[in-house]
Amino acid sequence: MKNRKIVLVGCGSVGTSFLYASINQGLAQEYVLIDINHDLAEGNALDFADCNAVLEKPFVSVEAGDYPDCKDADIIVITAGRPQRPGETRLDMVADNARIMKDIALQIKASGFNGITIVASNPVDVMTIVYQQVTGYDHHRVLGSGTILDSSRLRRLVGAKLNVHPSSVHTYILGEHGDSSIVPWSAGTIMGKRISDYIEDGKITRAELEWCREEAVNMAYKIIEKKKSTFYGIGVALAYIARAIMRGENAALLIGAYLDGEYGQKGIYIGVPAIVNQNGWSRIITLHINNEEQKEFDRSCQTIKETVKKAFEAIDIKYEI
Repeated sequence: MKNRKIVLVGCGSVGTSFLYASINQGLAQEYVLIDINHDLAEGNALDFADCNAVLEKPFVSVEAGDYPDCKDADIIVITAGRPQRPGETRLDMVADNARIMKDIALQIKASGFNGITIVASNPVDVMTIVYQQVTGYDHHRVLGSGTILDSSRLRRLVGAKLNVHPSSVHTYILGEHGDSSIVPWSAGTIMGKRISDYIEDGKITRAELEWCREEAVNMAYKIIEKKKSTFYGIGVALAYIARAIMRGENAALLIGAYLDGEYGQKGIYIGVPAIVNQNGWSRIITLHINNEEQKEFDRSCQTIKETVKKAFEAIDIKYEI
């Protein structure tokens, strides 16, 4: 049986947190680390190798490598790019990271890679479409991390208010992984009971829900202010996506999927619920949201579309939305 292989592009804190989570879950037998700083990749590979003797599911190899190593990978996870600075939105990073993503995409394409790509570089919705357009890969075999982390934060916060475990909270953040994201409260439930019913029962107030939304959306800024970057939460979330792919789980996850008419939008990747399996993402789940939530979602999509134009101008590629 062929060994399963994951390649990480970008050995910063996000990438190495993802790989650490993946190794502990035994997602693959082979791991390759690629970074513009080869010493950083090599040092991390040596550090990860020290885990193998005590892992429940040991791996075969973990090595520093280069883009030709992508050829036979099952999954490539891209976290490379300059980090978000204090006081900066994710969208402020677009030109710099679009140039970096174009270069990465061209080298991966040249390797002959034919697997699934997960993009986590920010602004992730924009970088995912840049990568897909530069490589020409099937939309379904490219996905962004979308709003999986945002939604995880929201579920934790709402669960704490209601004294319910986050895994039982089914309310999510859609749209941009960023400031224009939305929460369709009208579609939210806990074990089939609508969030609106919890409000009517006096278990939670609309003001408390709004506080949860604001906290979830702004959590990254708070973490960056205190420790310069966020990485553990997104690292585990990326491993969660990779697991669904490796094991063909058909899991419903809040990823960055390509809209082709769903939610009345086309031509961009953005955070929506989709089914994830060994082929990437297979289909988008369309939630029943109300008119006001649809307008908010449309505004979020428009924000991404405007930023996508700037990204493609920066890399001198035409892309019509």
